Amino acid sequence: MSDTVPAAAPRSTTPHLSARGLALAYGENVILRDVSFDVRRGEVFVIMGGSGCGKSTLLRHLIGLESPAAGEILLNGENFSGAPEERRAALLRRFGVTYQGGALWTSLTLAENVALPLREYTRLSAREIAEVTRYKLALVGLGGFEDYHPSEISGGMVKRAALARAMALDPEILFLDEPSAGLDPVTARLLDELILQLRETLGATVVVVTHELASIFAIADRALFLDAATRTVGALGPPAELRNCSNPRARAFLNRGVPTPP
Repeated sequence: MSDTVPAAAPRSTTPHLSARGLALAYGENVILRDVSFDVRRGEVFVIMGGSGCGKSTLLRHLIGLESPAAGEILLNGENFSGAPEERRAALLRRFGVTYQGGALWTSLTLAENVALPLREYTRLSAREIAEVTRYKLALVGLGGFEDYHPSEISGGMVKRAALARAMALDPEILFLDEPSAGLDPVTARLLDELILQLRETLGATVVVVTHELASIFAIADRALFLDAATRTVGALGPPAELRNCSNPRARAFLNRGVPTPP
């Protein structure tokens, strides 16, 4: 009998999420064209760019709210954007999403907000849902706030509660739309730290749309710059490296506020 320990199964090299030749348009108005990129498993991938470059439009397509005019979106190598409706709905449940401003139901408590997807998409009992809800809120530092309404807590706490709701179904990929927008620098930094902690705790892939430089450099493994002038991908890579990339608009975006040498 051999004492050799079996080798661990190799981790899949298939990108977690991919875009291939995407064209995004509303009627005759082309927003983005020829957009291709891969999101690696377990990374924090930032979609960045100036106002009007198509960041939020791209996010809406990635989470299935819009269909591309051309090209395809792949989840684990499977064509998500072209899948039949029933299969697409099943794939969507692998995503967790937060929207700008949190988008919590104001008439519901934080616990009720987090419990909503659990009631809708699982067969858990009321007791089990309550346990999962408490756990998810505790993960984002909101233990003890289950019975508060969104209007009774701060903006940073609302963002964290939205993150707890996005994690309710244990998603493979978290999509965060401008998570630190409107927050003061200290609260924004704490939220960035929370995002990194959750990535490690859950092993999830995180896709973040933001224009906030502090967050980009704090959390991004790689960043995609959308160029409003060319309406396509202008640069892709680690943010620190992109500060010296060949695209002048990406360099200007990432070097905002950096003093020019005399």
